[in-house]
Amino acid sequence: MLNVATHMDYEGQGRAERLSRVIITLFGAVGLIWGYVIQQFSQTVYILIAGVLLASILTIPPWPMYRRKPLNWQKARPESQSTATGGDNETSKKKKK
Repeated sequence: MLNVATHMDYEGQGRAERLSRVIITLFGAVGLIWGYVIQQFSQTVYILIAGVLLASILTIPPWPMYRRKPLNWQKARPESQSTATGGDNETSKKKKK
């Protein structure tokens, strides 16, 4: 089985969000200017769609640049016998009432 990463770290998510906003804004501005110059609104839409596709390719997959600072999770606590059987929890609930 392949070991393919399917996650981004927290900072990578922020980096991807900023990058997508910059790309879409840049393509939108260029498309608007180009569409105004040639008087074709359809060209503005095509350039904006190209920017959205580029931003999607660069930011949706979890590329290695988005996984540089993974979270260090704590080790799982071993489950004790009393919580596994559920016996002590019931008596402590009765005492609280």
